[in-house]
Formats: sequence, structure tokens, C-alpha cells
Amino acid sequence: MHLINFKGLSGQQIMEIVDKGIEMKHSPEEYSDSLHGKTLAMIFQKTSTRTRVSFEVAMTQMGGHAIYLDWRATNFTLADIYDETQYLSRNVDCILARLLRNSDLQVMARASRVPVINGCDEKYHPTQVIADLITMKEKRGTLKGARLVYVGIHNNVCNSLIEACTKVGVEIITVTPIFNEPSRDEELLEEARRTGLWKTTLDLKEAVRDADFVYTDTWVDMEFFLDPRYAEEKERRIKLMMPYQLNRENLAGSSAWIMHDMPIHRGYEISPDIIEDSRSIIYEQSENRLYSAKAVLLKLLSKY
Repeated sequence: MHLINFKGLSGQQIMEIVDKGIEMKHSPEEYSDSLHGKTLAMIFQKTSTRTRVSFEVAMTQMGGHAIYLDWRATNFTLADIYDETQYLSRNVDCILARLLRNSDLQVMARASRVPVINGCDEKYHPTQVIADLITMKEKRGTLKGARLVYVGIHNNVCNSLIEACTKVGVEIITVTPIFNEPSRDEELLEEARRTGLWKTTLDLKEAVRDADFVYTDTWVDMEFFLDPRYAEEKERRIKLMMPYQLNRENLAGSSAWIMHDMPIHRGYEISPDIIEDSRSIIYEQSENRLYSAKAVLLKLLSKY
């Protein structure tokens, strides 16, 4: 079993991972030897803080071992992804891959003899969203009937939020003036539409009024934020998106908890004071990446 997105999982299966993550958070000692002798290969084509730290710490705390591989320092840069994955999967028990293209991840999954975890690509970010659901359930007590408003670019995180939320009974409203075309997955969106739990609007203030959670993400993908070749598109996005910034004016009248998957670009998608607001659960959300990683690894490498 791989974890590329949530398409092969039911709402019940997603909730099992979420609940296991919460259980592992509160009883870490019970799982301190659960991955003894197991090795995770972590291959990164994209930069990372939370994904790398969470999975490496998770393996250590569960008695296993993680190998960090920078894509540029491996022969993945020179050879066929299929061939290199065939080799890698004969040495390890699981592969975490953070790649630029989902198509390359699909090749890796076909070649691998062991589970492959999507650590983020241009279409999906499932391990982030497991952490998000853990955070939401901890705060609200239950996910069913919760209302989440996502504000920003329709991107990979937005896709995974829509997919997971509509499967577990969370109403999700997306306020997304820009659609990041490489992220488009019409099959996923059509499935979500059929549930009746996903709506989209450009009326931010109306959307957040009755929200339990308001969630934002960067307007520019991390690999492009400082790229001078992307400067013109960056300026276009900032100009169009600034009215949708999470700030005091736009959140007036809302008591929703505030979420952001990080990295944060202060003063762009969210104002600095809102990051530190009493409603902000951003850093708790980021901490829960560890328990998301633990639960996903346990699901793929053992039975519970």
C-alpha cells in the first residue's frame, strides 16, 4: 500500500490514521519500539523543514532509522527513476519522496517493492492534511459537522484538504481566486462535488463568518518564491490575492481557529499579528506533523 493521495482510502480509514496519530501523541512510550529494525529512505527534490524533521524524528522515536537523500546528490539526477527506485526499494522498508512532479512519484510507486509516501508534490500533500485533521479534532472534539474555510491559491494542499474533508464529514469552503493549473485534478474535484460538502466562493467575509477553522497557505510555491524568473507572476498573484489576506479586517466577526501549513510568508497571505493571535493554532498544527508521520508509518509498516 502506498500513500500518494487519499483516493484509495475511505473516510473511515482516514479517521483511523487520524485517531492513531492522536493516540500516539499521548502515549509515545507504547510505540517506542514499533518500527525496530525498519529503515525509511527519504528522498527530497524540493526543500523541506517539517516533512524531513517529522519523518526522521518519527523513525527515531519508534526505534527505526531514516536515511536522508538529497536528490541532487544521488543518481536519480542521472538515471531512470524506475531503475533507481528498483534498487532503493530492495534496501529499505519504506520510501518517503518529496518531488516536483506527481508523474515521477507515480513511476516511483510502480517500481517500488515497498510502500511509497508522498511527502508533497504539485498535486497532493496527504501527510500535511492528516496533521491538519488531527489538529482540528483535538480542538473541536469531533470532525463530523466541522466547517473549514481555505483561503488562497487552489494548490496541492487545497486538493488534499478537499479530498480528506469531504470523506470524513467536514464541510469545506474554498476561497481561491487563482487555480494553480499544475495542481488540477478534475476527478478529485468531481468526487468532492458529489458529496455536497465542498463549496467555493469569492466572498471571504461571508465564508469565514460561521467557520470553525480558517486555513491559508502560500500564494507562491516554495521553489518559485525567490526565483527571479518568476518575479512577474509573483507580483501578479500578490496584487490579486492581497484583498484575501488573513488579517483583522477580513476576520472581523469570526471566532474561527486560524491555520497555516507553513512555511509562512509574513505580510503576504497572513498578517504577522494574526499568526500570534489567540485563535492561531498554527504551531500546534505544525507540531502535529510528527504524529501524522508516526501514524502513517505505522499504518504502512505494521498492522493496527
